[in-house]
Amino acid sequence: MKQTALRRAATVTAVMAVFVLGLAGPAAAHVTVNPGTATQGGYAKVSFRVPNESDTASTTELEVNLPVESPVGSVSIKPVPGWTAVTEKSKLATPIKVHDSELTEAITKVTWTAASGSEIKPGTFQEFDVSLGPLPETDQMVFKALQTYSDGTIVRWIDEPTTDGTEPESPAPVLKLTAASAAPSAAAAAPAPEAAPAEEDGNGGTVLGIAGLVAGLAGLVVGLLAYRKAAQSTTPAA
Repeated sequence: MKQTALRRAATVTAVMAVFVLGLAGPAAAHVTVNPGTATQGGYAKVSFRVPNESDTASTTELEVNLPVESPVGSVSIKPVPGWTAVTEKSKLATPIKVHDSELTEAITKVTWTAASGSEIKPGTFQEFDVSLGPLPETDQMVFKALQTYSDGTIVRWIDEPTTDGTEPESPAPVLKLTAASAAPSAAAAAPAPEAAPAEEDGNGGTVLGIAGLVAGLAGLVVGLLAYRKAAQSTTPAA
């Protein structure tokens, strides 16, 4: 009886696990940017993670669009073996300043294309690293992405975040930006003083080490004698 109940419980648990994973799988398969947060005004290395959703086709190209309304002055791309990266620039409606220089154009698109044999195969994923900065003083950066498959299918990850918190059908990668701290804390600004190193004279360190060892052995002997004396005092007389 008990074994039958256990078997039923195990079956129900397995079914629920498959159901939950089945719901979570598709939602986690879109193109994302990692990490998902960074600091305004700073530089960050982000990775565009691209999983392959098709069972039969491979991903051959990724196009990532940087937001024109919140541009960054510096975009550096880490090479990916077997992939070629091409950048495109756009004129800025409002110039931005980077290191005391005024920029009137910025990189607004990066396209990675796979060489033959380097495609993202079914059941695998690839990451494309980009260094960005200085990051704009805005709440978020939305990177609309297009994923092209070997069978000609193009998946457009371009839906912007919703206001009600629900995830859109084809969400675009989003980098959340937080304001930099106004000033470092007193503890961080003033490092703790370092302890003065112990002075050694000749073999002083060795002598002190031997003295410490002798003192420790003496303490151990005294403790054992005290324990033995206490044990004898508590033993009832015959």
